[in-house]
Amino acid sequence: MRIIGGKYRGKKLLPPIHEGTRPTSDRTRETIFNILLNNPSLGPQILRDKAVLDVFAGTGALGLEALSRGAKSVTFIENSRDVLPILQANIKACELPPTFVLEQDGRLLGANPYPPFDLIFMDPPYHQDMILPTLAKLESNGWMGKAAVVLMEISKDETLYLPSFLSLEVERISGAAKLLFCLAAL
Repeated sequence: MRIIGGKYRGKKLLPPIHEGTRPTSDRTRETIFNILLNNPSLGPQILRDKAVLDVFAGTGALGLEALSRGAKSVTFIENSRDVLPILQANIKACELPPTFVLEQDGRLLGANPYPPFDLIFMDPPYHQDMILPTLAKLESNGWMGKAAVVLMEISKDETLYLPSFLSLEVERISGAAKLLFCLAAL
C-alpha cells in the first residue's frame, strides 16, 4: 500500500494486520481520485483547501491520499482498536499537517464540533448495513456540508437506496467494489 499521487506520492502505508479490515486497493483509490478530480458534476477543485471526513477510516489511505493531493485537513473516524495504531502510524509516517482521529463508531456520531465537511469518504465493512445509519447521523448532526461530495464504497453486489438529501452523480465498479459519488443537497 502506498500513496499514489500528489505531494506524498510513493509514500508507503502500513497495511492492516486485522483480518476484518479491507483496505481500498491502490487501483480503486486511483479510480476514486481520477473521478473526483476530473468530473465536472462534482465541482471544480474538489480537493483544494477542502475539509475532508474519512469515516470507517481503517488504515487512513483515502484521507491521506486527499491530503497528499491538496485537501486542507482530514478528520478520521475509526472505532477498531486493532486498526487505530496502524492509522496513527500511517499519519505519523506521512508527517502531515494536523489531523484529527476520533475513536468512534460512525453510526453513533453526535453533534459535530468542527465546521461541516466538504468531502466525505465512507468505506465500511461490506454487507454490514452501516452506511444509511451513518448518513443519517452525518446529516442530522451537522457533519455534512450543504453541497458536500459523499463517496461511498460498497460491495459490487450490494444495492443502496440513497436518502433524499443525496443525489447520485457517478457510479463505477472497480474490482469487488461499487463506488457511489453523491452530492448533498441540504
